[in-house]
Amino acid sequence: MNKQLTDRITFRHGATSNNRIVQAPMLTNSGEGDGFVTQDTIDYYAARSRSAGIVIVEYCYVSFAGGPSRSWADDRQQLGIYTDGHMEGLAKIARALKKDGNKALVQLAHAGRESNFRARQGHTVYAPSAFDFGFLDYEVEALADEDIERIIQDFGTATRRAIDCGFDGVEIHGANHYLLQQFFSAWSNRRDDRWGGSADRRMRFIVEVMRKVFDVIAEHAPDDFIIGYRISPEEVHGDHVGYSCDDSLKLIQTLTATFDFDYIHVSLPQYDARPKGSDRSFGELFGAVLPEQTKLIVVGNVMSEESARDALGHADLVAVGRATLIDPEFGSKLSEGRGQDIVREISPEQVKKSRLPPGLVNLFSDPNMHPSLPGRESIYHLHEGGSLDKSVLKDGTGSEYNLDDLK
Repeated sequence: MNKQLTDRITFRHGATSNNRIVQAPMLTNSGEGDGFVTQDTIDYYAARSRSAGIVIVEYCYVSFAGGPSRSWADDRQQLGIYTDGHMEGLAKIARALKKDGNKALVQLAHAGRESNFRARQGHTVYAPSAFDFGFLDYEVEALADEDIERIIQDFGTATRRAIDCGFDGVEIHGANHYLLQQFFSAWSNRRDDRWGGSADRRMRFIVEVMRKVFDVIAEHAPDDFIIGYRISPEEVHGDHVGYSCDDSLKLIQTLTATFDFDYIHVSLPQYDARPKGSDRSFGELFGAVLPEQTKLIVVGNVMSEESARDALGHADLVAVGRATLIDPEFGSKLSEGRGQDIVREISPEQVKKSRLPPGLVNLFSDPNMHPSLPGRESIYHLHEGGSLDKSVLKDGTGSEYNLDDLK
């Protein structure tokens, strides 16, 4: 099959995307007061109603203790979806994104041990197991069985809110060292009850979350509602091995054999990355085990029409992150045959045109930020208050890494 970026794609439940481009879910750090949408948030998403056939709104935490994580200032936060009060702002985002006929999804997450902002507020932070992680400057508490059951319900309730807000689908965040991945990881999950131990028991939390989400969708969502799952394909950092690519392939096979996912989204630093020693990319490996009706999305350093086209050799759809921060019409320009007109570098003028929230402007204007935006030297003067706090830019083992979803 000769895939083109401009192809219309129909998912298994009937929803259609206008092209094969997806805007990856990226933290805008624009929320306030326990994760509420601000006008900056709405302006940012309204400017991206033509960025892709599908726009996935940044990860929203489903429980009070499930976030915020990675907040770079006390007044700039991750978004929440854990109360009905969050719905008014989120519904405005959904309407703003859908106004030009593209699809709007929202990513649902629980940060688990990564809820560093809650720790700074003096609240308890939870994880599958409690031990000295070494890279955290706060203690965590192991989740009790009743806490786990409550979080499963929270994912279901958040899904219902997303439906009622008018989103076209949800993506469940099982990547980037957040709670679902923490349960799957043999390194971070050291439980000996029904939620830990063997690989099957470490999958159980994920399976039960998905069971609840699919039950809510079946009861409340339109027939063509889109459901996806995001996964980091391996967790290997030196001596810390949470799971291998083979393990994650087995997880995805279990999930897609049990539930009718529209897509699986593989989170990568580079779209054509391969496991060590393999001659096939992660995308090729995951694509080989997916049911025919389940689409594959890859993300990672897609910054141009050329790289987006190349990424199609590894997946059905291509997620684009930083390039849509620079040019919020990335997808529409490709669809209209104007790939040469895509703006490739950030500038003070483009900051205004792309309606970047202050949190992102301050982040990317830091000379030490990685990954950076091309042309960032032109916005260094917009940075406020010194260098970025690297203490919040850690992966699940304490290593610096590409910020969650800013790919």
